[in-house]
Amino acid sequence: MPRQPMIVGNPVVLVIDIQKGGFLDGYDGGIPKMADWRPNMGRARQVIDAARASGTPLIFFQEAHRPDMIDFGRELDGTETVHCVEGREGTEIAIEETGYRPGEDYFIRKRRYSCFFGTELEILLKGLKAQTLILIGGLTDVCCHYTFADGHQHDYHCRIVGDAVGGSSDAAHAASLAAMEYLQTGAVRSTQEIVAGLHALRSAA
Repeated sequence: MPRQPMIVGNPVVLVIDIQKGGFLDGYDGGIPKMADWRPNMGRARQVIDAARASGTPLIFFQEAHRPDMIDFGRELDGTETVHCVEGREGTEIAIEETGYRPGEDYFIRKRRYSCFFGTELEILLKGLKAQTLILIGGLTDVCCHYTFADGHQHDYHCRIVGDAVGGSSDAAHAASLAAMEYLQTGAVRSTQEIVAGLHALRSAA
């Protein structure tokens, strides 16, 4: 197969779990984060702004669990402790940092890692006639990775913005990017490339 263009057809940006706890000093969110997580989220904002300027749809995701923990399932069997509980400050979407516009941007709350699992994402993507999914946010090795894999299996062109996602560690971040690149050659892109691509869409409109 020839290498596919960076953006094929109609793109949609998936803003995955950029939540307030990641920006609160001393906040124990129950999820480890790589050292460059915050700088990477700053670059995620650049992608969000470019998408908004180009008219590209944005879908914001919030991982959130009920306070009685009924929907955690097997999530606590590994490294993570209790996290993203509804009603806690850190669980809310980081509005100031992302520029999220409640009531205007698309929003999906999810109970599990993949943005496809148990949500209406597939219906929304069909309505938007999406062909390319651009992923930013976190964690690279968990929610982003599993969403990418599901998007791949649904036959979307998937792009992960390597310097605008953050993993649980540097090693896990790098390994997941490599695994996604394995599935779709050219999947891992930089903020600079994606922003330029989105601006080009605006110019062509």
